[in-house]
Amino acid sequence: MPTREDKPLYRDNIYSMTKYHQEEMVLLIGKTYGIPAVAPRFFNVYGPRQSLSNPYAGVAAIWLSRLLNGKPPVVFEDGGQLRDFVSIHDVVDCLMLMLEKPGADYLPVNVGSGETVTILDIARLLARILGSTIEPEITQTGRTFDIRHNTADITRARQTLGFAPRVSLEQGFTELVEWAKTTPDVAVDFFDRAVQELRDKGLLV
Repeated sequence: MPTREDKPLYRDNIYSMTKYHQEEMVLLIGKTYGIPAVAPRFFNVYGPRQSLSNPYAGVAAIWLSRLLNGKPPVVFEDGGQLRDFVSIHDVVDCLMLMLEKPGADYLPVNVGSGETVTILDIARLLARILGSTIEPEITQTGRTFDIRHNTADITRARQTLGFAPRVSLEQGFTELVEWAKTTPDVAVDFFDRAVQELRDKGLLV
C-alpha cells in the first residue's frame, strides 16, 4: 500500500533518525514562531543534471551510468521492489505550491508521482529508451538496510495544495536519457567499488 504521512515512523537507523528530527524541528519552529513551514517527504527524485557518477545517488542515475558505460544495471533482490519515481519538474511544482498556498502549513507532505512501479521495470525502461540491448543483472541478494516497498500516497498534496504531477515515467526518463547522452563525460561508473564496500562491511545478504 502507498505510504501515508500519518503512518507510524520507524527510526531504526541513523539516517531515518536524523530525517525525523530535522522534520520535527522545522515544524516545531514554524508553529512556535508563526513561520509557515512544511516538511516535504521526497520519494525517488530524478531528472537532468543530477549526478551520474555518485554511487550513492538515486538508483536510476546509477543504472543509467552503468548503461552508458556498456555495463548491465545491477538489480538487488528479485527486482520486484515497488517504488515511486518523481520528475524534478513535478518536485519543483510541488515546492512552489507549498510556498504559495497555506493548505499544508505545519504538516509533512509526500512529494511523489503517485505511480507505483517495480525497480526492474525502471531498469528495463532506461535501457529501452537508451536503445540498449543490455539486460539487467538480477542478484537475488540484497542490502540489509533496504526497504522492500516504498511508494507515495500523495492525497494530502493533492487536497491541500492542488498538486497534480504532470510528467509521466516515459517522458521523464526520456528527458534524463537525452540529457545524459549529451554529457557522456559525467557518467563515471563507481558502482562496483561501492558494492565492494558494502561487502566488506557485511551489509549484503
